[in-house]
Amino acid sequence: MSLFWRIFSLNAAGLVVATALLLGPVTVSTPVLAGEALVLLGGLAVLLAGNALVLRFGLGPLQRLDRAMATVDLLRPGSRPVVAGPAETAGLITTYNAMLDRLEAERAAGAARALSAQESERHRIARELHDEVGQTLTAVLLQLKRVADRAPQDLREEVGQAQEATRAGLDEIRRIARRLRPGVLEELGLASALRSLAAEFTTHGLTVRHHVTGDLPALTPESELVVYRVAQEGLTNTARHAGADRAELRLRPVPGGVELLVRDNGTGLGDPPEGAGITGMRERALLIGASLTLEPAPDRGTDVRLRVPAPEGAR
Repeated sequence: MSLFWRIFSLNAAGLVVATALLLGPVTVSTPVLAGEALVLLGGLAVLLAGNALVLRFGLGPLQRLDRAMATVDLLRPGSRPVVAGPAETAGLITTYNAMLDRLEAERAAGAARALSAQESERHRIARELHDEVGQTLTAVLLQLKRVADRAPQDLREEVGQAQEATRAGLDEIRRIARRLRPGVLEELGLASALRSLAAEFTTHGLTVRHHVTGDLPALTPESELVVYRVAQEGLTNTARHAGADRAELRLRPVPGGVELLVRDNGTGLGDPPEGAGITGMRERALLIGASLTLEPAPDRGTDVRLRVPAPEGAR
């Protein structure tokens, strides 16, 4: 029954009862007697209580819908208000849930196109850095070596410094190209790529331990890329913002898929809003139907967990 008919029926019943009493033996004196006043007040109280109950149960689902609308986050899909209440309210909640389904699907499709374009652009830039800039610096390094062999003794030190600066720039170009395009992921697989990533982030101020089991279920190339990018972004946040000196990178099988864990002993999440890096990780997780959670580590620091479902039929 709709909310309109519930309220109308209750009020109509109250008016019908009042009219029947007035047409019957019940009378109201002037001035009103105490007993008559009690009867009138009792009837009014019953009518008000009935209206309050009907409105309370009728508007309760709307209040829950209001809270759900205020807290909805398309990067954390799946939460839906329960369809309940009168016909109008149930229809409104059903329409809202259907709208959320469409928005999440459209956002996922848009994010997939954007991230696909981003990966293509990363690959293009990495190729240009490797093929153009890298080869140019290599040629410059060879020319400097020939110059150093022919240069007078008093200039060899300066030429040597130029060689070292060029060699350092070439190494940096190669490092950037590897981060833009994880060739080791395509050539050696996810486990080797994660071990290489841990070694890359192990510097003088940060030690990254890795534990990647060998009995992982087969994942799609898209899922492997998402796991790698989330691990890369998690370690990047640890190195830049966490103030940690130890980090841990784990990948292990779980029922129905695999779980990636990036843990550090840094300062923790804190209260600032999530930045572009975490938002990007959530969007990547949505692309493959994975779940991403950020929570405090057991001692201190931050745990980044990514649960990736395995493809159907994978072992």
